Amino acid sequence: MNILYYDCFAGVSGDMNLAAMIDLGVEPDYLRCELSRLGLDHEFELVIAKDSRHGIHGTRVDVVLKNGGDEHLHDGHIHGDTPHAGYHHGHDDHGRHHGDASHECGHAHGHAHDHGQTHGPHRNLAKIEAIIQGSSLGPAVKETSLAIFRRVAEAEAKVHGKAVEEVHFHEVGATDSIVDIVGAAICFHRLGVDAVWASPVELGGGFVHCAHGTIPVPAPATVEILHGVPTTRGAVLQETTTPTGAAVLAALVDRFTDSPRMVADRTAYGIGHRHSDIPNVLRVHLARVEDGPEAWIRRDASLLQCNIDDMTAEMLGVVIEDLMAAGAMDVHFTPIQMKKNRPATCLSLLCTKKDEARFTDLIFSQTTTLGIKSFPVGKSVLEIAFEKIETPLGPVTFKHALRNGKVVRSKPELEDCRRLSVLHGIPLIEVCARIAQGRAEHR
Repeated sequence: MNILYYDCFAGVSGDMNLAAMIDLGVEPDYLRCELSRLGLDHEFELVIAKDSRHGIHGTRVDVVLKNGGDEHLHDGHIHGDTPHAGYHHGHDDHGRHHGDASHECGHAHGHAHDHGQTHGPHRNLAKIEAIIQGSSLGPAVKETSLAIFRRVAEAEAKVHGKAVEEVHFHEVGATDSIVDIVGAAICFHRLGVDAVWASPVELGGGFVHCAHGTIPVPAPATVEILHGVPTTRGAVLQETTTPTGAAVLAALVDRFTDSPRMVADRTAYGIGHRHSDIPNVLRVHLARVEDGPEAWIRRDASLLQCNIDDMTAEMLGVVIEDLMAAGAMDVHFTPIQMKKNRPATCLSLLCTKKDEARFTDLIFSQTTTLGIKSFPVGKSVLEIAFEKIETPLGPVTFKHALRNGKVVRSKPELEDCRRLSVLHGIPLIEVCARIAQGRAEHR
């Protein structure tokens, strides 16, 4: 099984994650091309450079805003998404005080930033969802992006004591935050790993000043997002993990462990923008895990079920879309017959154990059910590998299912087939048939 392992000894932030993924092998041109599908190229430029901290060399990423936005410059330094929360630090911090969905302090739309810096349009969650859903990004990337955004939005809403729909986050809605989060989803799916593991997450410590006064590190939203996740604190008296970085981990990581049994094949470093007593870097590994029970079973899964007999099919269709967008591992409906011979629908949702409370609340809020059953389950999966293959119609990515290292079945990715259908003006079913025929002849 191939895994991505986050070694968060110095925390994690949105731009450090993007930098680490590029350093690991995600092609910058591919990332830029996919981000262009959002239709926001007029708002930002992705600047990628080499940098180092404490002698450790890696990649640094800056999201530079266009059209009068803050160029992220500060005392000759480009402001990057250092682990910080949009607080007012001293000039020696050399941090981008606005480059992460994190600039927490949890202030909602309408609060002035300490330095008067701009973050791009102040979009709320609904507007962000519209941008992502209306883009030409693949369905998997859309779902992952929305799941990460919802983590941040729900945490901010809880901190402010408001419903998610009532909170307008200039942090969440900032252009650079959208780039960090959607970029994280693009890179995750580009790597095509079978699972994501991470070490305990260093959060930093101390206090920072923001529009609301002095507040502690970690920021309130970061604490909310990382409930149920192992963390450490106090390595430095600064913020080391931002809400965006925390949300990326919370949405993607399957297992947290500080003693992984793995064989690392590649190591990369995402360089942050702050100079501190510890290296401001995010270390990541592409690694292999020996086949065995630990490699095949997801032990923290939960199955949530409820019966619904008073919602229309149209309403249930929206529910399943919203639950998948929120990061559910799987959602499906089963027709059932209830007491008094009433036809009804059984909703089944699979999620990680740490997400059980969040999805229970979502089901209660989005359906008419009065009770939800919960079952601990183990999920066994085959190893998955991806391969890009040239066909007469163009390049297509194939997903291979492997058992004991051997391919047992393969299929072309639907989004690639759909792209070729549009490109050549032929029906999708014909594209799939031609690709299948070409594969059979090749064998």
